[in-house]
Amino acid sequence: MPPQPDNSTPTARPVSGTRRRLGNQPFFFVLGVIAAVVFTIGWGIALFSYSGNTLGQVHYQTFAWRIVSDSEARISFQTTSDSGALCLISAYDDQHVPVGETEVSVEGGLRDVEATIDTVRRATTVQVVSCREQAFTSESVNQ
Repeated sequence: MPPQPDNSTPTARPVSGTRRRLGNQPFFFVLGVIAAVVFTIGWGIALFSYSGNTLGQVHYQTFAWRIVSDSEARISFQTTSDSGALCLISAYDDQHVPVGETEVSVEGGLRDVEATIDTVRRATTVQVVSCREQAFTSESVNQ
């Protein structure tokens, strides 16, 4: 009779180094989840700080300005602040040289403001340069 093949179970080949080292542990899955969480938190912070975080900031918008005379100009603007603001207003001539400047204190909340700026010569443009948050006192109103 011819020789019969051996019915014993075949010997398993050794597993590659990567599979043996990681086994059935979800190493790459956990690493991917951690990276996704870090990315999501970072993206959320970036969006929040870019578009929606307005705490402690003063917003202002100019409605109109008018040159009254060679030594006076007026501006109308609106501010929004929590506890009051101090706004710097400048007047410029046709060469963009500052010819007048004043500071106006504004109460907190949404306020319409009109201010007069004394100039050293005729202005052609008036603008709100900046507004910064500050505590408001009733003696500091300068409108």
